[in-house]
Amino acid sequence: MVLAAFRRLSGSGERSELPGVRGGAPRGRAARQLDALAGFASASSWTPGPLTGWADRRWQARLLLRENQSLSAGEQCSLVVMRIVAWDPADPAALAACHEVQRAVQQADDPLGPPKSARVLRTWLSEGWERNPCEAWWAPGAADGTADGWYWMELPDKENLSRAVLVLAVHPRARGGDVPRELTRHAAQRARESGRTLFEIVAWRGVPSDAFWRAMGARPTQLEARRVLDLRKAPPGHFAGIRDSVAPAAPGYSLVTWTGVTPEDRLAGVADMLNAMNDAPHSEGYEDAAWDVDRVRERADSSHARMGARSYSVAAIHDATGEMAALTQLEVDPDSPEWGHQGLTAVTQPHRGHRLGLLVKAAMLDWLADAEPKVEQIETGNDSTNQHMIAVNEALGYEIFQPPWQWFELAVTDVLNEEVS
Repeated sequence: MVLAAFRRLSGSGERSELPGVRGGAPRGRAARQLDALAGFASASSWTPGPLTGWADRRWQARLLLRENQSLSAGEQCSLVVMRIVAWDPADPAALAACHEVQRAVQQADDPLGPPKSARVLRTWLSEGWERNPCEAWWAPGAADGTADGWYWMELPDKENLSRAVLVLAVHPRARGGDVPRELTRHAAQRARESGRTLFEIVAWRGVPSDAFWRAMGARPTQLEARRVLDLRKAPPGHFAGIRDSVAPAAPGYSLVTWTGVTPEDRLAGVADMLNAMNDAPHSEGYEDAAWDVDRVRERADSSHARMGARSYSVAAIHDATGEMAALTQLEVDPDSPEWGHQGLTAVTQPHRGHRLGLLVKAAMLDWLADAEPKVEQIETGNDSTNQHMIAVNEALGYEIFQPPWQWFELAVTDVLNEEVS
């Protein structure tokens, strides 16, 4: 747990309500307030965590400067404490509070989009999608059992070691206060301790979080267009017809399917598919991932299995070589079975030009009609410049869905050095 301090000014006479600090001769505002917070830190019964100790008290004290630039002789300074607590996956109250934040944010910003169930949120906050090192922290609300917000931060350990992926969720009732900035500053401290210099951030475009990141100085990078396929509009047999219509363009390929984790004899092929994604659009300076059999087994499959999601894979195999040439994957959360979530779709470079992407995706949708009859809509996303995959999705009937996902980059030092306004 760490503490963030905020000033409130009222009353008469120069007096500080920070522990261990009393009124005295007027001094420079910065020195006076820094000493006040240092006294609070020394007298406090709270014990900071190992990476958020009070050695950097001057940084912590900056929080006192936000609302007013000086304390005059007729003002009083008091302290309000905001706790930021490490996420504990074994704490059901923390899960309930953080899930309520997720639900409220979605209701405000993406009311028609797919929900994220408590089970999925718990696994994601604990280990992410690919089991990269990650951590999550949350700010308890004023009322018991509530949260004002949380953040999740991924710290890649194989490539992109200077980067951290940051996702911030703040309850709509807390957006107008200091919660978003304090959670971001806390994340920046943690990122700095881990040797990270750059945040990669994702937010829905055109909503308050988008405006917040722009105000923080974050630089927009990729725009990821969302599309949704409404299966209720498709007549029976529609996707089988698409599959059969494109099959003549792919002679010498056979389709294989599996559910759940990747079979041992398909791990190498899936690694090839993930490596094929390296030529998809990405941010400048982003390092390509290097996938192998062990990494697929340990990272790509394990978290999804613990989420309890039902996963489906359709691959195209080159008959002459046995190589996996194309793959598409899709998942369904049993707690929201009306939604499907499109995962990876990739075609390796030597096998492009045979309409394999459309073939495997059409085969998946035909399979899904029998395997998941409750699914009504499927969500996917593509970089707005990826015209080939956009064309594949539109051929299947996907339509633009608002809001899109906006990616940003933000230097960690820019957060820590932010001027107090």
